[in-house]
Amino acid sequence: MSGAATRTLRLGYSPCPNDAFIFYALAHGLVHDGREPEVRFDIALDDVEALNRAADRGELDVAKVSYHAYGYLADRYVMLRAGGALGRGVGPLIVTREALDDLAGKSIAIPGGRTTANLLLRLSQPSARLREMRYDRIMPAVAAGEVDAGLIIHESRFTYPDHGLRCFLDLGTWWEEATGELVPLGGIVARRDLGSDLLLRIQAMLRASLTYAWENPGATRTYVAQHAQEMDESVRQRHIDLYVNRYSLEVGPDGVRAAETLLRRGVEQGLFPPPREPLFLPDVHRT
Repeated sequence: MSGAATRTLRLGYSPCPNDAFIFYALAHGLVHDGREPEVRFDIALDDVEALNRAADRGELDVAKVSYHAYGYLADRYVMLRAGGALGRGVGPLIVTREALDDLAGKSIAIPGGRTTANLLLRLSQPSARLREMRYDRIMPAVAAGEVDAGLIIHESRFTYPDHGLRCFLDLGTWWEEATGELVPLGGIVARRDLGSDLLLRIQAMLRASLTYAWENPGATRTYVAQHAQEMDESVRQRHIDLYVNRYSLEVGPDGVRAAETLLRRGVEQGLFPPPREPLFLPDVHRT
């Protein structure tokens, strides 16, 4: 197919096992929908908070972002219904080195100001002092006594005991008990001005990429391992098993409601104005 019949989009996602698993087929040109212009992707791999900021600067056409960050992006981006990380038992953890009764006035390392983890922390621990750092630096900082506590995400939830740390609070459990909703961590956004036809094509390709990974898990292992922070294969697989679930294929009404609840809490905190509707791409193929 000629270059004139190709549309290249800038796609950003994290190197975490769940994203590498979901996007493997898309990144390797294994997903085609047979239409013109052919859609190809220029891939940018980065930490989720860096992706949140890059999307805010308009540098990405399609991106994995935190649901918290979506509150700042909804005027320009729409959330796709596939590719996200949400569910039950998937929330971030607050970990400490020493046993603490509370975190009032304590310093807490966070993995980014616009991460969903940080919004959940602010809702549950409003008097804590926050210090931002890359997510993979947080556990070593807590273990070294640089901060009183750390807010951990991704595969860190499986490995924090190896650093001599203890769980102070599971923010996912806190959220589920407080709201009854799923924990909406991150999702895939795309520029609204791409138009509904192209947006639906991207969404269908994303679903096809995930389906390929589920049907060919062995094909994804090298790619997942190449980019993962965690070197242990069993931890990487536990990460995928937890964060890639049925809501990754279709957010569904429960996922939509969870996102709406989280964003409403952000609006109530004065973080951003009520987001533009619709929050999610209407899917004409699923009624």
